[in-house]
Amino acid sequence: MSTTDTARVERPAVPARCMLKTIDSFYIGGQWVAPAAGAGRHDIVDPATEQVIGHVAMGGAEDVDRAARAARAAFAEWSQTTRAQRLAVLERLADLYEARLPEMADAITREMGAPAWLSRQYQAPMGLVQIRQAMAALREVAFETERGGTRVLREPIGVAALITAWHWPAALVWGKVSAALAAGCAVVLKPSEMAALDAQLTAEILHDAGLPAGVFNMVFGEGPVVDAALARHPEVDMVSITASRRAGAQVAAAAAPTFKRVVQALGGTSASLVLDGADLKAAVAATVREGMLNSGQTCMAPTRLLVPRAHYPAALTVAANTARALAAGDPRHGDTWLGPLASRAQFDRVQACIARGIEEGARVVHGGLGRPAGLEQGFHARPTVFGGVRSDMRIAREEIFGPVVVVIACADEEDAIAIANDCDNDCGNECDHGLAACVWSADAEHARRVGRRLRAGMVRINGAAMDFAMPFGGYEAPGNGREHGAHGLAEYLQTRSLMG
Repeated sequence: MSTTDTARVERPAVPARCMLKTIDSFYIGGQWVAPAAGAGRHDIVDPATEQVIGHVAMGGAEDVDRAARAARAAFAEWSQTTRAQRLAVLERLADLYEARLPEMADAITREMGAPAWLSRQYQAPMGLVQIRQAMAALREVAFETERGGTRVLREPIGVAALITAWHWPAALVWGKVSAALAAGCAVVLKPSEMAALDAQLTAEILHDAGLPAGVFNMVFGEGPVVDAALARHPEVDMVSITASRRAGAQVAAAAAPTFKRVVQALGGTSASLVLDGADLKAAVAATVREGMLNSGQTCMAPTRLLVPRAHYPAALTVAANTARALAAGDPRHGDTWLGPLASRAQFDRVQACIARGIEEGARVVHGGLGRPAGLEQGFHARPTVFGGVRSDMRIAREEIFGPVVVVIACADEEDAIAIANDCDNDCGNECDHGLAACVWSADAEHARRVGRRLRAGMVRINGAAMDFAMPFGGYEAPGNGREHGAHGLAEYLQTRSLMG
């Protein structure tokens, strides 16, 4: 059964003509420079109106070469700066970033459709959180320790290529950039062209902070071209990438001949386990809202809801009612909770996943194919809840990256743990489990015991808030390495021994 969606239908008039934002230069060696000959162009599209609002130049291998060589030239001096000097730079960055928070929030809403409240309260401020966490980690890290007659040194690894995605752009960019700079690395950033507006602000902030020329560089370009060029480049010592599993594998393969370090954050299908005795209504409602936050475009979104079979009908009702209450509409409007997906390609992908779930035999208890009622423009998807889902269905194993939650009935607690951990590909479907999980229980210590048995890089108990000082990363398909705090900074350090 499919229920009727509730959506706010009033939309502000869209002007017939709007001023386009053109980003036609890259930041290399402390200057804004024109791309090499033959650069392409990518349209920046407002996902709420489907209108082109700007263009960004798309570079290639020659631009990567210029940026990597500029970073290499700057690394020798930057790597020798003191902890205090790097802290002073990060402090300036934090002040400059905070002053431009409203601009950053507006850019994120325009380019990827995040509701204005989400951009102001979470999306844009996450960049500031990442800068401050890098500062805290830098204050604490031991760059030199002594054991017996040997000194163990932790030194900046070199030139770091940072490849970021579009779904939480400020958090992703500043999480990598801040940690790399804190460690003493020089940087080449390749942000997503879908998040070009906030990336341009990022480069302006870093320029205004007075970093030595070449310590920070930024180029845009298509992943198969620029990502691969960065991964292959002999002047790049490591790559940190947040992207799809396909893109992560391609970068790792391109980097292999030069034996450089590759740190990957590749998304996942996270499970939310509601144990017997938990507050079912609160747990299910919180899971659905979190799973659909940012229109479901969050790598750690709890999109697999696992509930005891005895409570399954009640869980479906709560899940459907929660999804029904999420107001969809123009992201600039104050009461919009669910904005559009970030692009036409993402909308088409989510629609294909919903159609596949129906074909597999899952039951739509809310939402389904198409846009929410009353929204004929924009890349809006209906918030969708599936029941009757088996753990071997593709909608339960592959990351959808849209406002879709699947509800799976479990025989008992052991069954729930097995389903949460199940990454056996005998069913023939790829599996994206292993990034994050949630456990709900009336007994927090019981929930922790269950959490220890889950093969997930991050487990939250009873809706605990994210702690950005703690390590973030996954098992298996969601990637390797860790980000955030001291563990994130450590990825940009090389360890060696000085004996005698």
